[in-house]
Amino acid sequence: MKETLLDKFMTRKGLYTGFWIIALFMVSILIYYTANLQKEVPPIAKDVKSASGEVLYTYNDVVEGKGYFQEFDLMDWGSLLGMGAYMGPDLSTEFFHHRALFLYDYYSKELYQKPLKELTAIEKAGVKERVKQDFHQQTKLLENGVTYTDASALAYKENVKHLTKMLVEGDPARAFKGGVIRPEEAVKIAAFVDWSQMVASSLRPGTVGKVGEERTWSNNWPHEPLVDQDTSYNNHIVSLWEFLILWTLTIVVIFLSYEYLFKKEQNEQLSPAIKVTSLFKSQKKLLKYIPIVSLLFVVQLFLGAYIAHLYSDPTEDFIFSQSLLPFNVIRSIHTQLAILWVAVGWLVGGMLIAPWVANKDHKFPWLVDVLWIALLVVAVGSIVGLYLGATGQLRDTWFWLGNEGRELLNLGRVWDIGLVIGLVFWFLLIVSLIKKSATNNPLVGTIIWSSFAIATLYIAGMMPVHKVMPNFTVDDYYRWWVIHLWVELTFELFAAGVIAFMTVSLGLISQKTAEKVMFFELFLIMMSGTLGVGHHYWWQGLDQYWIAIGGIFSALEPLPLALMIVEAWKNQRDQKVAGKINEFSTPFMWIAGSAVLNWIGAGFFGMVINTPTISYYSHGTYLIMPHGHIALLGAFGYISIAFLYMTSRANAMANGWVWNHKLSKIAFWLLTIGALLFALPTLIIGLEQTRVAAEMGYYFTRTREALAGMQGWMWFRILPDTLMIGGGVLVFVDLFLKTFKGKKIAVN
Repeated sequence: MKETLLDKFMTRKGLYTGFWIIALFMVSILIYYTANLQKEVPPIAKDVKSASGEVLYTYNDVVEGKGYFQEFDLMDWGSLLGMGAYMGPDLSTEFFHHRALFLYDYYSKELYQKPLKELTAIEKAGVKERVKQDFHQQTKLLENGVTYTDASALAYKENVKHLTKMLVEGDPARAFKGGVIRPEEAVKIAAFVDWSQMVASSLRPGTVGKVGEERTWSNNWPHEPLVDQDTSYNNHIVSLWEFLILWTLTIVVIFLSYEYLFKKEQNEQLSPAIKVTSLFKSQKKLLKYIPIVSLLFVVQLFLGAYIAHLYSDPTEDFIFSQSLLPFNVIRSIHTQLAILWVAVGWLVGGMLIAPWVANKDHKFPWLVDVLWIALLVVAVGSIVGLYLGATGQLRDTWFWLGNEGRELLNLGRVWDIGLVIGLVFWFLLIVSLIKKSATNNPLVGTIIWSSFAIATLYIAGMMPVHKVMPNFTVDDYYRWWVIHLWVELTFELFAAGVIAFMTVSLGLISQKTAEKVMFFELFLIMMSGTLGVGHHYWWQGLDQYWIAIGGIFSALEPLPLALMIVEAWKNQRDQKVAGKINEFSTPFMWIAGSAVLNWIGAGFFGMVINTPTISYYSHGTYLIMPHGHIALLGAFGYISIAFLYMTSRANAMANGWVWNHKLSKIAFWLLTIGALLFALPTLIIGLEQTRVAAEMGYYFTRTREALAGMQGWMWFRILPDTLMIGGGVLVFVDLFLKTFKGKKIAVN
């Protein structure tokens, strides 16, 4: 039979070539769009004046306000243009809505000499048109300056009073105690927030006067009925195409997987499982990492339960006073700990695997200790800095040692640099061994080089190195470069290499099959994960084309890995029936859970929020939580735990210790069931918030009143939180006992 082009593509060589072609193509497009970024982002006006000539604020006020916004970590309390936390208000929408209400009252009196509530329906319609004129015709966000009507200037001053009071005195109903931000700092923050309000409410030049094409800098986000601002037909049609393409490609991926990847060849043999009789010196030094990493995980879980309680009842303290443990500070530490323990767990895995691949140890094994000390310094220093910075105790050095206040990328710049140096140092440790390997192992190569990409990509979130990025939209663009291109690109590349390597090393998938699946996975990751970053760019000030780009590229990439894990599980079952013992069944359990939860969290729950129509109304709501939590814990956290168990298991085998699978299995199911149960209340609450946003406007979905009927589901989170904490504690206890309290196997 003649070999077709598809047959050639689905070979190991074809998939490898396809990966590099699609990688170069996608990265080139992303670089092109990045080079043109300054042409499309909303400018910061040199000044904002009233029609009568009064200067309300300047460019420098906006930039200083952005600095204070970051310094006090307001993005981990509320949000700006929907980006941030869900406890406080969306400050952009708050200013937008309050300005509209003020203008309604102002123009009611100007046009009809009576308050709004006394107007007839026809008179109210007239007032609405006048308010829309103020927003869309008379307010233009331009670099050379903005002129507010006298009415909007007065509205701004009222907004300043409102925000200053809230930030200085606190907002106890939404878990913000106050007492940290000074009045003069709050006024600067108000200037920054008002700029974001103009991004959300003023029309983008080039669209004005074009019927059906007029849109704001934020592509008409948020939904605001007071000025007839809503989503467009374009978002609906992109959403429709996204579902159709994903549905079709899912069928195609499943067909290709079973037709070309998992079809066993005649006499195909599985690789023998790893046999460990001793550890290299550098591998023994990894044992001290195990309790630290698992303990950071436990602390993160407890902090998650703390902030979940405040979400449910923000007016009451939970064990500790909120003055001591403010919501925004603890949320920041909660997210940063997740990054730390996952990353360090991966470092452990890389340093465990490298000597096996090279069949020799590092020339200076003590360098592993140096890295351990360095990571401890970064971990402790950064957490202390996060706390001191956001609570106003590092006003002069907050940027360098404190809290940068950018959600998920919060480390002070010194700790940023330390983390990057640690990751690069780790890479050099690994590659110095791998390059001496007698064989070229593409599985290990993928793990190592994707890890290097993780380290270097983090630098994108550190620009400029020495100061705050002035423009929020540009800053957020690169923030998502790190977050999205980490999680849905380099992290996924790492996960693909790890899962392929582990299944081969455990004797569950053949080397040939694993390589083909991995390269197919890499191809899909580069195809969807690179420009897929656009689904974070729709509403924060970038142009409309990102809606189409970010919408079409979605969450397809986890599927082949999930299918490979199914195949590996079937092989493990067959081996068990045949009486063969898998010595690494515990790490495999966590790897299998990772692949499945990756598909659920990144794939299923990713698609729940990624389409433009749904994202428009659900942006900045609880609906995002199931995706973020399950994808991070399952897709990446479970791999970190698997590495810890693999290190501990190798140590037990080298020492001839007894290994019991029971406690780990209980911990696994507690965590997994807890994570899936966590998705239930957050999904239901998020759907209710999305309904409120669609029917009443986005402003109302971020009020506590919108959650009033959801209290039962808010408190339901006690169950999944308890399960996950129990699972995390068991992981820590189990690993500690297995690693440091092992017992020799009895010899009859």
